[in-house]
Amino acid sequence: MGLFNVSHPTVFLLTGIPGLEGTQKWLAGPLCMMYTVALGGNTMILLAVWGESRLHAPMYYFLSMLSFSDVAMSLATLPTVFRTFCLNARAILFDACLAQMFLIHSFSMMESGILLAMSFDRYVAICNPLRYASVLTNQVIAGMGLAVTARSFTTLFPLPFLITRLPICRPNVLSHSYCLHPDVMKLACADITVNSVYGMFVLISTIGLDLFFIILSYVLILRSVLAIASREERLKALNTCVSHICAVLIFYIPLIGVSIVHRFGKHAPQYVHVLMSNIYLFVPPVLNPIIYSAKTKEIRRSIVRMFRRLCM
Repeated sequence: MGLFNVSHPTVFLLTGIPGLEGTQKWLAGPLCMMYTVALGGNTMILLAVWGESRLHAPMYYFLSMLSFSDVAMSLATLPTVFRTFCLNARAILFDACLAQMFLIHSFSMMESGILLAMSFDRYVAICNPLRYASVLTNQVIAGMGLAVTARSFTTLFPLPFLITRLPICRPNVLSHSYCLHPDVMKLACADITVNSVYGMFVLISTIGLDLFFIILSYVLILRSVLAIASREERLKALNTCVSHICAVLIFYIPLIGVSIVHRFGKHAPQYVHVLMSNIYLFVPPVLNPIIYSAKTKEIRRSIVRMFRRLCM
């Protein structure tokens, strides 16, 4: 990417866990298990929704979008995490680092948008059930999916170029086993105000707004549920939201944590940065398929039927 006449290193050096470089190969097993659960679990959900006609409904379409974003996020980080922890091969080319950075942030924003779409699905299902089928048509769902994807890629498209314009003259060692925008921009020996402001603007105007509207939708859902006379019906309505609430919590809490640590935790120990970033990237893809398989009996039954067909 030679659009700007500034100096860049040919490669960056990735870091596993600072201070544990000699023993981090022991983490290869748990990491492989996490990736197996993330890729296998989300792929099973995708196959279940695709193969079962009874799952061709708005809620499951949105769930398949969430599983797709989790698979994509896992594949975006897998090559460098595997090479860093298993092979101790820490080098990543400058352009490859920018590409990975763009993909990680894009799929993260995509997941946030999908969680917002899922909250809208729950809002319509509980607050206006008679219009559910007419509001969430296949065309509307496809349009929402395309809008979420387009927003993610167009909003974050400037990030690699904002990094490319910066001269990198500090030691080319990154803090993680993958590339993130806040981590890369700190290696510049020039003013990074534009990068910092743009990153904060994107975070607040997209993921921040998503979280605001998710909270608003649940305020409206709760108000509607409390108006139901039957206690059993209230619990039944709220139970349909449990999986989504769990998915929202395991996505946004680590994301908020890693954003705070990167921007305001300059004096925090390095392992805190690494731990928060790893939780942010690894936990949602691992837990989402477990949560939805455990709490959604239709998904669970479909997966069981799929395994039975494979074993026959």
